Amino acid sequence: METNIGRLDESILVCVHYGPNGERLIRRGLKIANMLSCPLYILTIDAKPFDEMDAEKAFYIEHWKQLADENATSEFIMLDNEKRPVSKVIAEVARNKHVTQIILGQTAQSRWEQITKGSLINTLLHEIPFVDLHIISVTRYIRNENGQFQRGCRAYLTQEENQYSLSFKHSNSVDYEGIFFKEQGTDFDNGIFKFMKDKEMFKVKVTDGTVKELKKVEVTVDLEQESKS
Repeated sequence: METNIGRLDESILVCVHYGPNGERLIRRGLKIANMLSCPLYILTIDAKPFDEMDAEKAFYIEHWKQLADENATSEFIMLDNEKRPVSKVIAEVARNKHVTQIILGQTAQSRWEQITKGSLINTLLHEIPFVDLHIISVTRYIRNENGQFQRGCRAYLTQEENQYSLSFKHSNSVDYEGIFFKEQGTDFDNGIFKFMKDKEMFKVKVTDGTVKELKKVEVTVDLEQESKS
């Protein structure tokens, strides 16, 4: 991270978890950091060691690192094999980095979840009352897909004439690397392929192992049904 910053009295921390909303939160943090000419830290926390993470998680981590590397005043922080409560870890990083503002994503949380699990926001307000919290409303996308798709796995697209073929082994002819989410209840390679193209996240439809065109599709989750699960 570049140390010659204009506003050293401000420092921003963006906390991201796995899912497409992470990029949205990071870009919001970058916008604020650029306005204030201050450093930005991007933090993700996982209870598992990095080498035990699946392809989907590794994909997001690689993308977040890339976003941080593209900005001289940004730093990506990955804390794996972390057994402490998330709030404790965030508070520790905030203190160590002299953070003054934290950006978090907030999905709909049922009243029962608030009672049984507590509120991360309330805990942070108690742990680090000197920090301003920015709570960004997010939409839950392709993670778990309400049971519609299987867990994502590493996959590749290779162009063949006017379409793309899906494969699960890397070769020199591969055009795109990403994550394939296979539809439940099918013996064929039908589902969604998610990948980076021109620094933008794409989700395209796969039918019988083939992508007809690189056209974005939107896949959403029933939020009300998910919050009850």
